[in-house]
Amino acid sequence: MVTQTSEHAIRALLFLAQRPEGETVPAERIAQALGAPANYLAKTLNALAKQGLVGSTRGPAGGFRLRVPAGQVTLAEVVEVFDDVRPRRMCLLGGRPCDGLHPCRAHEAWSRVCAAMRAPLGATTLADLLVPAPGYGIEFNAAAQAGGDVRAALAA
Repeated sequence: MVTQTSEHAIRALLFLAQRPEGETVPAERIAQALGAPANYLAKTLNALAKQGLVGSTRGPAGGFRLRVPAGQVTLAEVVEVFDDVRPRRMCLLGGRPCDGLHPCRAHEAWSRVCAAMRAPLGATTLADLLVPAPGYGIEFNAAAQAGGDVRAALAA
């Protein structure tokens, strides 16, 4: 449903949301904790910074920090930075233009399906994802707080 880049962005934001307020974390450390390529994640974090979701500080003590409280960032806001959410212009039933003014037979139903798939992203915040189900997620939270490898913690 979302691209790998959006998933990495969400994971990085969740990592930052678990840090003490204002603490900056280098992109390399976030990448290591998430098991993501460092250069790729740095570009992803820079795109989030351009949107105002994270702040960045340059220099030896620099890094990234969450600028917006986790409860105010919806998954839709994150996904829209990386994924094209504009309606498709071409018809599902053929190679002609298709929109609300010139719909094909499938247009209305397909529009409802697309809206239904995206609705949970708009209704879910980063903070919602950080509320662990009883007995689940403890290892992830502990590893993220310690700056450790989240994948290794989940595998344990």
